[in-house]
Amino acid sequence: MSDVAIRVAHLGKRYRIGGQRETYTTLRDAMVAVAQAPLRSLRAVRLRNGRNEFWALRDVSFEVARGEVLGIIGRNGAGKSTLLKLLSRVTRPTQGRAELRGRIGSLLEVGTGFHPELTGRENIYVNGAILGMARAEIVRNFDAIIAFAEIGPFLDTPVKRYSSGMQMRLAFSIAAHFEPDILVVDEVLAVGDAAFQKKCLGKMGHVAHEGRTVIFVSHSMPTVLALCTRALWLNAGELVDQGSPPAIVQRYLASQVANETITLDERLDRSGDGSVRLTSLRIENADSNSGVIQSGSSLKLVVGYRSPTPVRHPQFVVSIVDQMDIGLFVLHNEMGTGLPSVLPAEGHVTCITEPINLTPGRCIVHAEVLKGNVRADYLPNAASFEVEADESLPAGRLTREWAMCLVPHRWQLEDEI
Repeated sequence: MSDVAIRVAHLGKRYRIGGQRETYTTLRDAMVAVAQAPLRSLRAVRLRNGRNEFWALRDVSFEVARGEVLGIIGRNGAGKSTLLKLLSRVTRPTQGRAELRGRIGSLLEVGTGFHPELTGRENIYVNGAILGMARAEIVRNFDAIIAFAEIGPFLDTPVKRYSSGMQMRLAFSIAAHFEPDILVVDEVLAVGDAAFQKKCLGKMGHVAHEGRTVIFVSHSMPTVLALCTRALWLNAGELVDQGSPPAIVQRYLASQVANETITLDERLDRSGDGSVRLTSLRIENADSNSGVIQSGSSLKLVVGYRSPTPVRHPQFVVSIVDQMDIGLFVLHNEMGTGLPSVLPAEGHVTCITEPINLTPGRCIVHAEVLKGNVRADYLPNAASFEVEADESLPAGRLTREWAMCLVPHRWQLEDEI
């Protein structure tokens, strides 16, 4: 019992879709309400039948040991943030319970707990008090918070003038120096620069080594693998699996490849303003016009798109990653040549690469289109392809576990002098 920091039992959170808040009523409102009573009764029946209900999280149970770093993964809308809000007591569960032993520090959204009119200095005291820090504790850690957040020159500037990255740095620094028994961090680190993200991950690792518990939500599989001692996979509000990070990440990424059975036009897990829509993606060997792709092959990618109007200043971005979501290479039309500045409202664009020289293994493809500098459509796991060994390679020697790419080269014996 003493080694368990968090115990979650049958936790669930239900929301009602289309519900209205109760407000004060006038005589006219009361008369209208009487006339609408039969309709409200029908609506109540629908709610009881669950037709207007949405379970953001349902029947989730797990335990987290003291000093454990738990990574929570899943697609957008899987229930990850809802779970963190329940653990942080931001919202109440509809069912089940969560027991937390010790002080909890949460970093769920950029700027949470900050007053925009107050300076960074003043918000340290306000936010620290919200987290439960005593004034003496804030004073003791004040210099360390400022040094970690790297906002010294702007300490006495109102927070409303901070960038989202500056707010995130200050918020994380306060939460981390709060010295909580449990540190809960959502994907807010994504707004920081790479150097500060690395520093934050190091801090979370240090917190865990001190015997405190970390709950970390991330879409970065390499980060989960590097930082976490255990992983939990959520999908559609339900717990799919939990266990060692390599095993869970592998199963999660393999499940994402299954999206290929649905055409891009039908996919719902997309983001962007919708001004341009990706409709198809075909990948083949440019040297043989076949689906067999070998190490040293050139790729041919044909991307279909559709827009209500001609597409001005298009940017097509295709990211190739391995099964652990580690980047291999990126294809971007602005780095190459061939596309005009204005495209027809509907059509296909083709990209042909130089020899890719990848070691054998599966590759995952993320596809994106921008209109100007605005993201129009983004589809993760839009497609995948398998790289097979070329006949000239030593059989079984060059695998993805050994290296990701092959560099063309030659060996020769130097002449003796």
